[in-house]
Amino acid sequence: MPKILLVEDDEQLARFLMRFLNSEGYTTDHASGQKEAMRLFGENCYDCVLLDISLKDGNGYSVCAAVKAAGDTPVIFITASADEACTVAGFEIGADDYIGKPFGTRELLARMKNVMRRHQRSSPLLRCGNVTIDPIKGIVFKNGSELTLSALEYRLLLVFLSNKNQLLSRDRLAEELWSLTKEFVSDNTLCVYIRRLREKIEDDPQEPHIIQTVRGLGYKAVDE
Repeated sequence: MPKILLVEDDEQLARFLMRFLNSEGYTTDHASGQKEAMRLFGENCYDCVLLDISLKDGNGYSVCAAVKAAGDTPVIFITASADEACTVAGFEIGADDYIGKPFGTRELLARMKNVMRRHQRSSPLLRCGNVTIDPIKGIVFKNGSELTLSALEYRLLLVFLSNKNQLLSRDRLAEELWSLTKEFVSDNTLCVYIRRLREKIEDDPQEPHIIQTVRGLGYKAVDE
């Protein structure tokens, strides 16, 4: 289910858009200001950000710049500031589209689908929960902040996120590590690397939600 961050200080419009998006099968979080928007963005992974320019605190340009600095989440400005200067400024900091108020909900939905399709075709990013990998740059983010992983931890995570919701046997994972180290990987060694990886990507390594153990069979990355 696609997840949307709506950043809009007009509470009545925000409630209306959330009801509409939810009815269309989207999960929607709402922020009325810059600070709240950045908190939500840091705690979640979104498929698209709908962003007003004028906010209760700060402005949409700062939010857009921060979103684009953290990855390539599509951003659509929805604003009454529809003059050319505002439009150009939005595109220059990375906005994917711009729609002026008032607008029709079907037009908004079509524009959202369009930018998300473009993003899926052009972006190699792999996501699971609040963890994102950019395989081209070899960078891993959690809640928008870059993580430091060893080569083996990165290889393991790449295998997991490339095979989300699929059972991966211990033998399969050991083979992946062997292909990198050319050294025998025992069950104990594999467990050590799984534990180290969980300590970096899980909110609670003792109760993992991303890399889950399938008792007696192996592991799988679960995108809840």
